[in-house]
Amino acid sequence: MLTVGDKLPEFTVPVQQGTNALPAGETLSHDSFPGKWKVIFYWPKDFTFVCPTEIVGYGDLKQDFADRDAVLIGASTDTAHVHLAWRKSDEQLAKADFPWLADNGKVLADALGIVHADEAVALRATFIVDPDNVIQHVTINGLNVGRNPQETLRVLDALQTDELCPCNWNKGEDVLHVAA
Repeated sequence: MLTVGDKLPEFTVPVQQGTNALPAGETLSHDSFPGKWKVIFYWPKDFTFVCPTEIVGYGDLKQDFADRDAVLIGASTDTAHVHLAWRKSDEQLAKADFPWLADNGKVLADALGIVHADEAVALRATFIVDPDNVIQHVTINGLNVGRNPQETLRVLDALQTDELCPCNWNKGEDVLHVAA
């Protein structure tokens, strides 16, 4: 599995966004958002139970991520058509207006090393990637435990300070300074 300090692998995968049109071959790649931070989070499978709670939770913070010059990107190993059907079936998911990678070929999931060996779906993986496409933070949960999107935002804030941030640090609080 890739980790902190590793380069985001090169990839080009299908993407689905919104509910207004059928997927038409749109893709995203490792260089789709030059100069931006990226928060890439994978969920195991569409039309499940824990996954929509996470997608809605991240979607509620989309503007907060954007305010920090970060692009929010969701992903699973489902197809773009399955993503569209799920979004259209659930009003809250339809409002989760950020790109959803349709990594059904497991191009990126395999390169990241996050495919569950027995279930052949992605683990609940979150990657914070800096503007130079270097992974700065990784969290992985098993298939049955949801994440805390607010914690992802807190970690992004800490990373962007480029300072020493103590346990439970939040944006606006004092950072640590080494005594001279």
